[in-house]
Amino acid sequence: DTPVQGFAAFLGIDLAEGTSKDDLRRMLVVLSQDAAELTAGSAPLGDQEPEMAQNPSRLTATFGFGPGLLRIAAPEAAPGWLAPLPEFSIDRLEPHWSDGDLLLQLCCEDPLSLAHAQRVLLKDVRGFGTLRWVQNGFRTAPGAEPAGTTPRNLFGQVDGTVDTAAGTPEHERIVWGQGPDAFDPWIRDGTSLVLRRIRMNLDTWDEVDRAGREDAVGRTLDTGAPLTGQEEHDEPDFEARTPVGFPVIADYAHMRRARHPDERVRIHRRVFNYDLPVNGGAGSSAHGEIAGGLSDSGLLFASYQADPHEQFVPIQRRLDELDMLNTWTAPIGSAVFAIPPGCPPGGFVGEQLW
Repeated sequence: DTPVQGFAAFLGIDLAEGTSKDDLRRMLVVLSQDAAELTAGSAPLGDQEPEMAQNPSRLTATFGFGPGLLRIAAPEAAPGWLAPLPEFSIDRLEPHWSDGDLLLQLCCEDPLSLAHAQRVLLKDVRGFGTLRWVQNGFRTAPGAEPAGTTPRNLFGQVDGTVDTAAGTPEHERIVWGQGPDAFDPWIRDGTSLVLRRIRMNLDTWDEVDRAGREDAVGRTLDTGAPLTGQEEHDEPDFEARTPVGFPVIADYAHMRRARHPDERVRIHRRVFNYDLPVNGGAGSSAHGEIAGGLSDSGLLFASYQADPHEQFVPIQRRLDELDMLNTWTAPIGSAVFAIPPGCPPGGFVGEQLW
């Protein structure tokens, strides 16, 4: 529900073999206490650089429980959807970007404060498990554009136009499973996260002219308006036809494929870009390749919903079947986590399971 910050780090952790339920409790107690202090601008007890904790810069810490953690803590509470997603034809998944027993999602407006918090919390985990992956992302810097401006991704697209706003009935239904026609959450005040690492082939995207890019997305690049409208938030007209009878918004356009006909099937997204250097990068990455070229770029697509099986998977199936953007993108990482409720002062995240 927090307004999205400019920087994020998603940390996937594998628990050590033989970890017990008591071990998990001790780890979560320490993590919860230290995260609470860091987000409040105070240095935890074991922080050896306490001055770096004084500028939290809207730091938030969110925990996610993977299948392995819930098998130890409370197997009876594990939802049926807490497992790897079904296979999709577009997937090019790599194990070092996928799965995990515990998620730490850290978001912040300042990368230095974020890096400090990441190190402090990972030290808390050191005796209980190992770091499986770190995925760092960024968005438009705070203050770079007027408040309320929808950010762009590395394809130059306005990204997130139809997302829900915190506190609205639609958001409560989609994310928290509250209200009429909502899917049941796995635990009250909990939700779920599907994290997809989507590589974007900027080299082959460079070959596409402006008209082709807008046709693939279904929106204009300058304003983000649907091809049938004038303003970004205009409702698209999927029945509109060109003078020769073709749909103005093509059947394969991303915005058409991403909108499921069932109004219950919706998600809330918090998307971050990643852009990594390629040592010795030269030439171009060809169609279908997930390596090479001048850059390693893409999206960290974080999707929140009460039930991934009922909300995320049906949308992904539509995209898998006929999304023109699949020509230039490939999911290379995938992980699903159950997000537990927060905790009051003195408590710990996940305490409902003990």
